[in-house]
Amino acid sequence: MERVAIIGAGQAGCEFAASLREKSFAGEVILLGNEGELPYQRPPLSKAFLKGEVGVEGLRIRSEAFFSKHSIDFRAEAPVLSIDRADRHCLLADGRAIHYDRLVLATGVRNRTIALPHSNAAGIFYLRGLRDAEVLREGLAQASKVAIIGAGFIGMEFAAVARQNGADVTVIELAKRSMARAISPEMSSFIEQRHVSEGVVFEFGVVTEAFEINETGAVQGVRLTDGRVIAADLVLIAIGVIPNTELAEEAGLAVQNGIVVDQTLTTDDPVVHAIGDCAAFIHPLVPTSVLRLESVQNATDQARFLARAIMGEASRYDSVPWFWSDQYDMKLQIAGIAGIGDLAERVEDLKVGAFAVRHSACGQITALETINSAREHMLARGELKRVLEARGFIAPQRQVSSTDTLGKN
Repeated sequence: MERVAIIGAGQAGCEFAASLREKSFAGEVILLGNEGELPYQRPPLSKAFLKGEVGVEGLRIRSEAFFSKHSIDFRAEAPVLSIDRADRHCLLADGRAIHYDRLVLATGVRNRTIALPHSNAAGIFYLRGLRDAEVLREGLAQASKVAIIGAGFIGMEFAAVARQNGADVTVIELAKRSMARAISPEMSSFIEQRHVSEGVVFEFGVVTEAFEINETGAVQGVRLTDGRVIAADLVLIAIGVIPNTELAEEAGLAVQNGIVVDQTLTTDDPVVHAIGDCAAFIHPLVPTSVLRLESVQNATDQARFLARAIMGEASRYDSVPWFWSDQYDMKLQIAGIAGIGDLAERVEDLKVGAFAVRHSACGQITALETINSAREHMLARGELKRVLEARGFIAPQRQVSSTDTLGKN
């Protein structure tokens, strides 16, 4: 009987295990977590969970009963120390070895940390997991002045929550605008204007030098290299993430800002795969670049694809990527991937409160960014899929053997 071992029990790993069973996979499925928790959703941690709109149970991706019912051997606290590809086993922290016939790496990412004077002071937080969110929520309830280092999605989402909670909020960002790696200048400007109207203060193009602390050792400010101090009794550091590739690299697998996989999400070992935030791959929308997408939808799509591929029902990962972020009553949605040289045009004639920027190259859509425009977003996803079909990138779904589907070309 074939055994599939999955390292990582986040969105990708959990969804893959469930999808295998949905596809009637008859072998063993072992899901190895390392947080001591049932799998949970991360996106609400920076929004609904912090606001108290959803509790821990509402975050669960699957219940404990689900794993038992579907014969998934879920181990909540089973950190993996190493992978032995020759003997096909994973060595756990408790000394046990788990044999596999097929291995899936869904190891995710971790926070990028900051090393500055007093960076470990009370009142300074990161946000990645459930425990982070719980202590941050407790801190926010007492905070009056909040500083956020980093204006990415997490930083901007937390800025909205903190402001709605009544705190004074300052966002400190090295770049010249918010969410610069993910959205266009036009969309950044639109979203920043809303934050400013809500009372958020932005400090762009500045560098944090140190943290000021009070007599009890708790943070009381953020000192910038220009000498200014931003008063704060709570600081969130949100300066990005690093893919967890160490296990793969130590096992001799290719790593390039992620675990490198081919169009079947297979590494350079034909029985080892990577999915989710840790996977680096070439998407047909951007065939000249290796991408790593930090997206729940990408993690879910890759998990479902790999389950189909193992069962011989798919041969190439080609899902149209899309992303979202909730800030105040604004729902930002992005379909596709914009290139640096793409033409960016504002979409006119939208409903009140909506905003959209369309990106194109050679007359074809490459991405659409929208605020509160669900219809336009869905239409763009359909249009992007048709672009891929016209180029011949979306392969017909066909029955093939797992060896043919998942082997290296």
